[in-house]
Amino acid sequence: MARTTRSKASASAAKSDSKTTSTPNTKSKYTLPAESLNPPKLFILPTKATKDARIVSLPNPRYGKPTRYLVCPETGIYEFTRIAAPKSTPKSWLIECENTDKVEEKTSEDGAELRAYITKGADLYVATPVDPIFVLLPAFADQSASTKDGKRMFVTSDDHLDSIKSDSSHLSEILRWGKVRTLLESRMAAICDTAEAGDETMFRFSEDKLLAEVLGKAQKMSEQPLPKSMEDKFVTKTLEAPVVGVKREVTTTSTTEQTKAETQTETSAPASGASTPKLESSDTQSSASSTETSTTTASDASTAATSVAAAAEEIPTVQASAEVVKLQRLRTAFAFICSAYIAPAQAAPLQERLATKVDFAPLNAYLAQINQLRQEAAAARGMGDYSRKRVLDEEEVAERRESKKRKEEEEKRKKAGESRGVRDLKKVNTAGMKKMSDFFKKK
Repeated sequence: MARTTRSKASASAAKSDSKTTSTPNTKSKYTLPAESLNPPKLFILPTKATKDARIVSLPNPRYGKPTRYLVCPETGIYEFTRIAAPKSTPKSWLIECENTDKVEEKTSEDGAELRAYITKGADLYVATPVDPIFVLLPAFADQSASTKDGKRMFVTSDDHLDSIKSDSSHLSEILRWGKVRTLLESRMAAICDTAEAGDETMFRFSEDKLLAEVLGKAQKMSEQPLPKSMEDKFVTKTLEAPVVGVKREVTTTSTTEQTKAETQTETSAPASGASTPKLESSDTQSSASSTETSTTTASDASTAATSVAAAAEEIPTVQASAEVVKLQRLRTAFAFICSAYIAPAQAAPLQERLATKVDFAPLNAYLAQINQLRQEAAAARGMGDYSRKRVLDEEEVAERRESKKRKEEEEKRKKAGESRGVRDLKKVNTAGMKKMSDFFKKK
């Protein structure tokens, strides 16, 4: 049926009506502000910190760069630990601007303004106490001021603290607080030799005292299991001995021998009990010997059949003792403190002198034994059946899984950036077609 002018007009009218009804009202009730170049961060502060506490910049004990700390005149110094959500599951925070039960609205001429904002990430910064000793360590990084005989000189606390003052540090401001200065000087005395010069106390850095302080903190950490991630990676896996597969055969040797003995007894009983001539006894002995031979053959067959049924059992070669585990925890805790709070130039001599304070002989002997067992297991595995696939370690499996995951994410990212035309061109069959470079070759 052909279309008429009226049908065309009705169709155009219906299309215009559908456009009118489908157009939504995009005008928002709230006006969102522009994105901030310096967005606020979410901090969790201790309840015992007073109102006089301030967030200041102090030199990092490991790298010497300015780092944010929370300094309270009453309770001491706190460092901020960043807790971030995994990148695979992005999250954010909705934060109100004021401490009210409901989100307030501020009415203006342009409209209503929402008194809240959303952060890009879900990072948290938790304030945890830190020993002021580590904050003071950059002052002793360059101990070049010494006498001719190589000994360090006694210097005042102001001279030590002036060496770490800078334009990006707020150390000079917090030293004006009397309690903070007293706290820093008391902790400075814990790692320095002191001498009284009139009314003033002089300080000289001592590596022995610093080693004693760090070792005490490490021993306190090793009294109980470390955090799960550290315990699994640096203690459990390090002390894990190679597992050896042992075949446990289920044999019935004793039952076979008992059956063989009973057979011999039954065959020999008629020969001894009957009053027959020697000729008959010889016949009986020959028949008995043949019976015994057949019984022995059957019993050997049954023994061979039962020895085939075996079960493989995996047992560790050696087991770490409680003393070895504690020593490994102590070494791990000491290395963690040195790697997180002490500069490399100061941490290296401390780790070298640790062996003079703690006897790690049992731990070193156990690790050497494990290393030897691993080498023997690798050699035995290399001499075995090459047709079987090698059993992957947990670390190798995790690395393969991570690499596969990265490849999938890269492919998804590439596919998301491709246009529809590029995707359609990939489906075209280019077999037999010339490449573009063929047209620019010399004839």
